[in-house]
Amino acid sequence: MQARLFFVFLLLCGASLLVGARDIAWTQLFSFSDDAWLTLTASRLPRLAALVLTGVGLSVCGVILQHIVRNKFVEPATSGGLDAAKLGILVALTVAPAAGTAGKMAFALAFCLAASVLYVALIRRIRFKNTILVPVIGLVYGGVLSAVAEFYAYRNNIMQSMQGWLLGDFSKIVQGNYEIIYLILPIVALTYVYAQRFTVLGMGEGMAASLGLNYAGTVALGLMLVAVTVAATVITVGAIPFVGLAIPNLVALRHGDKLGRTLPIVALCGASLLLACDIAGRLLIYPFEVPIGLTAGGVGGVLFLILIIRGRR
Repeated sequence: MQARLFFVFLLLCGASLLVGARDIAWTQLFSFSDDAWLTLTASRLPRLAALVLTGVGLSVCGVILQHIVRNKFVEPATSGGLDAAKLGILVALTVAPAAGTAGKMAFALAFCLAASVLYVALIRRIRFKNTILVPVIGLVYGGVLSAVAEFYAYRNNIMQSMQGWLLGDFSKIVQGNYEIIYLILPIVALTYVYAQRFTVLGMGEGMAASLGLNYAGTVALGLMLVAVTVAATVITVGAIPFVGLAIPNLVALRHGDKLGRTLPIVALCGASLLLACDIAGRLLIYPFEVPIGLTAGGVGGVLFLILIIRGRR
């Protein structure tokens, strides 16, 4: 199974390198054409790396949040994390306009972490019996944060800027302005190291405590990993919803919830889904392209509805 997934992933990587407004043939690369190599190294390879890392990071984020909240319908887009990160970046633009990428990411990280902690505390306090209500509350919560962000942007006359660069889009990824996305690599490594603990975390606080797990510390670690990943992706490529929802659920349906075994599959599938959505967006209105926030949001939204319907049944 993993071998087939890896083969599909490699095919998508090859297609991603070849698809674009400027055609690149393998013969040009083998003949060491300067223009072809410049396009490959300055644009296509950075875009491929950003796509893979973003897909891996968002799908892993979904797994972590679902085990913390103990609900299969939760991910950064359905728990307010993406909207909080957007609000943090908007505040950084007005409070510290001279701050670089790292400064904006720090604001996004702080807002995303605070919003995630508040959401988890809210869910734990209300204790919904109907699992469908948990992501519904998250969507309402995210809608409130999104409304605050839009009002803040309107008051500070940066509405057009917000709508332009916060929509998920990889077309602006070139060498020199995407490297912060590599922070996802240690996040994924830490998630794999703590995979067994996150699996126990999903059994509930009582069971986790009886097995000797530091519940509060593990939750705090998980939320920090999610906040760093969301902040890095939003500041680099914008908001991309539903990847962290669809992939973990589809993998869990076939392979179960033991993260030590399923985490590599989740990461591979997340990267493959984002690559497929990006390639489709580049081909739909070629030579122009549809932002991946629209294609991934459309595909993820349909899968989200299917999963909710299955959950109700």
